[in-house]
Amino acid sequence: MPQREERHPFSGVTDLFSELNRMRELGTHGREHPHEHKERTHASAWVPPTDIVAQGEDLVIRIELAGVAPEEVHLSYSQGLLTVSGRRRTELKDDDPSNFYVRERFYGEFRRSITLPESIKPDQITAEFDDGLVQITVRGLVRQSSGTRIEVADKSSAATTRTLSS
Repeated sequence: MPQREERHPFSGVTDLFSELNRMRELGTHGREHPHEHKERTHASAWVPPTDIVAQGEDLVIRIELAGVAPEEVHLSYSQGLLTVSGRRRTELKDDDPSNFYVRERFYGEFRRSITLPESIKPDQITAEFDDGLVQITVRGLVRQSSGTRIEVADKSSAATTRTLSS
């Protein structure tokens, strides 16, 4: 039986606020905080660009991870949450004298979480890594359902009139 992975219930919120703060800093000053020389941590992880598309009955998720080694990519699925995480390592050494004019690529930890129906079984999910692109396929997720129409009861017996007082 697979080991159940516990997750922090507010981890997505933490990542969202960290990313919003980073974007605000970038928009305000045209760069990230000038004193940010360290790699991002789990709490300030960058979010890789992602495409999600239906192909027949399958849901296909493509995540761009240029510069990330395949062994640095981790995929997990628990309680309806599909998470892709890992790390992009910088090629610079601590004693590197480089002085950046523009630095837009992110290094350090990353994480992308996608909510799927809890009815999805792990054997429906496959993943491939090819040339910096992770492609995850969730077989049988996209099915046309007729849904169920729910009637709305009209409890009003007459038209409502409102009088404005001056």
